[in-house]
Amino acid sequence: MARCAPDRNRPRQPRQRPVIRHGHSAPGRRQLDLGRSVPDDGAGVSRPFRDGFRACRVPSTRPAAAGGGTVTPVAAARRPAPGVVRAYVALTKPRIIELLLVTTVPTMVIAQRGVPPLGLVIATLVGGSLAAGSANAINNYFDRDIDELMARTSHRPLPRHAVTPTAALRFGVTLGVLSFVWLVALVNLLSAVLAAGAILFYVFVYTLGLKRRSPQNIVIGGAAGCVPVLVGWAAVTGQVGLPALLLFAIVFAWTPPHFWALALKYREDYGRAGVPMLPVVRGVAETGRQILLYSILLVCVTLMFGPVGQMGLLYLVAAVGLGGTFIFMAWQLLRDTSEQMAMRLFRFSITYLGLLFTAMAVDAAISGPLL
Repeated sequence: MARCAPDRNRPRQPRQRPVIRHGHSAPGRRQLDLGRSVPDDGAGVSRPFRDGFRACRVPSTRPAAAGGGTVTPVAAARRPAPGVVRAYVALTKPRIIELLLVTTVPTMVIAQRGVPPLGLVIATLVGGSLAAGSANAINNYFDRDIDELMARTSHRPLPRHAVTPTAALRFGVTLGVLSFVWLVALVNLLSAVLAAGAILFYVFVYTLGLKRRSPQNIVIGGAAGCVPVLVGWAAVTGQVGLPALLLFAIVFAWTPPHFWALALKYREDYGRAGVPMLPVVRGVAETGRQILLYSILLVCVTLMFGPVGQMGLLYLVAAVGLGGTFIFMAWQLLRDTSEQMAMRLFRFSITYLGLLFTAMAVDAAISGPLL
């Protein structure tokens, strides 16, 4: 028989290729569907597969044109993202660290009765920052469940899942070890032991022991925030004397009014999270009375420090003026326990502590070494 010649004028039909179905199939049903096909593009590769391979091409590792430098996928993966770095910094609560260091440098000036060596100041500040960052990061780890429930803390790295809990805990412990080694090597053993003790006290006594159990959590647990003055004093003198203990007492008496004023504003937050802060457990009026009482105690301790620390007239004027303003604002808060008044006192308490310790340092530097 004669073979029929192909019709060259007939349009060429694209070859068909079988479709592989993705996903789960019913039992006994084949994944390869020979009855349904997709068109070939003429090159032997179906369009979906061709496009998929194009999308999955590995980026080139060749240098970019015009001196753009070489960027490899491995190098890009190893480079920490700015957001991750910011998250780790946020774990340390930098604002709290700044507040703690406000008391450290003036304390060193008072202990020196002048300006201490710059290298010693820097070493003490770095070691203190590492210790405070360690305590705060570990606190973030244990408080991550209640931080998710509070509007004020829901933006922190762990509630946002910017850092894993395990990574946060390792980071905090690492900072604590570094702070101890740093202070031992560059300052002295006593400063390192005091800083390590503050970390342990803050984590185990305040965070795990008192914060969720007692309305006096911040009174007792706040002692950890008073340790930086002891670290600063020990860095200069190698010991802890009576003036250092009175400086500790000043910060200790200052802490409850400072934090309770903030708790008045966020009492609903604390109540939602089940944290027994004083405004939640005892009410707004009782919190106002306690703030006034601790404010009076604070001013009394600052006046006691005058003769013990051999301060001059400059410190006395500052202690009386700032202390009188503190008591007056606490009395105003007792009469008007609104959130606005509470935040006024909270913000002033920060200014108060900074100005008071600055006045101490200037007074001590002017008067010079004790005879």
